[in-house]
Amino acid sequence: MERSDIYIICIEDEQEVLDAVVRDLEKLEEQFPIETATSAEEAREVIKKLLADGRKIGLIICDHILPGDNGVELLIELHQDEQTHPSRKVLLTGQAGLDDTVRALNQARLHHYIPKPWTRQELMEVAVRLLTDYVIEHEENILPYMSTLDAEKISESIRTRRSISDE
Repeated sequence: MERSDIYIICIEDEQEVLDAVVRDLEKLEEQFPIETATSAEEAREVIKKLLADGRKIGLIICDHILPGDNGVELLIELHQDEQTHPSRKVLLTGQAGLDDTVRALNQARLHHYIPKPWTRQELMEVAVRLLTDYVIEHEENILPYMSTLDAEKISESIRTRRSISDE
């Protein structure tokens, strides 16, 4: 399986938690490289470098409590940036209060909220669903993603695309 230029970014300041998130997503890493950051500032640097290298950010999984800017502020900022606007955004936290969560949903157009502690199955299901949607929306050739992502949804999209272009 070929690695794509679509990255997953995981932002979490607690190393054990960050390691657990990456470990839970390891099946996706064969195709979607995973980059990590332990602060909002480090995340900005990682994202800036990837974008400068022509890479895409398909999925951002971010904790709320971070050194410096919090995760909700970072997700809002990334939503407002045209280069990361299409990225799927997940808030993974045990700390965000209702006000912060509502702000993330409304201003960062959060795609999913996962409370800590999470299960590997839940995290994988959310990641697969969001990356599938991202790939269908932003990639020309989606066939290579079929073995990793939601094959049924991808094949349906391929059939739909073909029927539109055949008319």
